[in-house]
Amino acid sequence: TTEENGDKITDINFELTNFDDLIVKEDNQEKIDVNPIYFEFDKADITPQAAEELDKVIYVMNQFSDVKIKIESHADCRGNAKYNRGLTDRRAKSTQKYILDVGKIDSSRIESAVGYGEDRPKIVCETCSLCTEEQHSENRRSDFIIIEK
Repeated sequence: TTEENGDKITDINFELTNFDDLIVKEDNQEKIDVNPIYFEFDKADITPQAAEELDKVIYVMNQFSDVKIKIESHADCRGNAKYNRGLTDRRAKSTQKYILDVGKIDSSRIESAVGYGEDRPKIVCETCSLCTEEQHSENRRSDFIIIEK
């Protein structure tokens, strides 16, 4: 930077971020590491808690401009399967809109935002009624899958 020991360069602001610290590898996929995103019952509105987690997705996408993702939202097995598919799809689209609008992320960097309802559970129970509340909670999730980096 300079040839003099002890000289300082001021007014430079930067941070180093390790990509691997921001992702989790699961089922042969890389996903942005976020806490579960919770929605109010029967709603797709972004809550303050959801916004906090989505801000982590925005951070990754802003720090690593080559990252492209797809959004997948899932429900537990309770309720009507067709209804759950529609609800999770609205939630996936809501999270996509938040990331694009708040993060000013180019729409080409989100390949898709799809709700799968209860069709892809993380935890499969013998019957829905045998799932614990914790298992239901794990099945209600949104994944931000990295498709390009």
